[in-house]
Amino acid sequence: MKILYGVQGTGNGHITRARHMAEGFARRNDIQVDYLFSGRKPNGYFDMQSFGNYQTSRGLTFVTNNGRVQKRQTIAHNNVFYFATELKQRMVKNYDLIINDFEPISAWAGKLSGVPSLSVSHQAAFLHQVPKHKQSLLDKAITQYFAPTQYSLGTHWYHFGHQIIPPFVARQCSKQTIEQAVKPINIKSKAILVYLPFEDTQLITEQLNDLSDYLFICYHPAVTHAYYSQNIHWRPLSTKAFKQDLVNCTGVIANCGFELSTECLSLGKALLVKPLQGQYEQSSNAYTLQTLGLCEVMHDLNSDEIDEWLQCKQGIKIDYPSNCDSFIDWIAEGDWQAPEAICKSLWQQVRFPDSLKDKLKHFQTAIE
Repeated sequence: MKILYGVQGTGNGHITRARHMAEGFARRNDIQVDYLFSGRKPNGYFDMQSFGNYQTSRGLTFVTNNGRVQKRQTIAHNNVFYFATELKQRMVKNYDLIINDFEPISAWAGKLSGVPSLSVSHQAAFLHQVPKHKQSLLDKAITQYFAPTQYSLGTHWYHFGHQIIPPFVARQCSKQTIEQAVKPINIKSKAILVYLPFEDTQLITEQLNDLSDYLFICYHPAVTHAYYSQNIHWRPLSTKAFKQDLVNCTGVIANCGFELSTECLSLGKALLVKPLQGQYEQSSNAYTLQTLGLCEVMHDLNSDEIDEWLQCKQGIKIDYPSNCDSFIDWIAEGDWQAPEAICKSLWQQVRFPDSLKDKLKHFQTAIE
């Protein structure tokens, strides 16, 4: 079986999900997978060893400034004629399946060429009646037509009564027991991990330097080498180092991307999120997590709100599956229009704390 796997490269969450799937595909000798990434400059990718000789394209992406999506600049940046040229150059007819994680070139190439395509993404979950917040008509259209596929299988923290699969997490996130996750955050006990890639580093520095009793480890794409700034240890992007700090930290301050939030839940980390403004997926993620009592939300980077969260918030641990082999088996079988069995099997592996189960049922009823 030959698969083209298209991945949106704008955010690291899509790549994290694809990396986990790549490790599963690597355990198979009957499946060949080629990877295509778009939405980021070729030199902006890092730790890509799992994907072998991967390909990159310009694709489509969004432009941000100071934690907000800039719609006019996004329109100006995305050249439709260049995208059409990339699309014409993409040969996909020799593939048996295109797997797509919100990547537009592979999705549209598959649609125009008649090659079967399957969306496996968090965005695909929003095609169902799941919690949504501040979704405009444009947002709805983007969800449906940005990367259209013949079949779709969304991933979310809960199925909400639909054919949705749970997220997969790295083994250290699914098996590690973190005692600090059920305790208040202690001053100077352990570092707080910060990942706010869409925020200005100067603003982050100003707000966190005010909280001198705490130590922060900040990863940011603008950082090229590790250095200290008072109580902040700035570090360049690194998958391995970030995972280690995620396991060892006491809490996490981040935007509200799906994959990092999932890893925090899997480790029981206290979570404070600042959703990227103008991006309804992150607004919806924050709304869902806050309603379920799984995070706190701030809409502006504010040291007072951070300090309040640091002093009293706790994490809640959810066990999500770490092995995607059965899901890859389902993909290889080719019955992509019938995901009921694999959805049921994967959700049976999820372990929600009792305190969360009733909230999930009430939440599902409220949105139906």
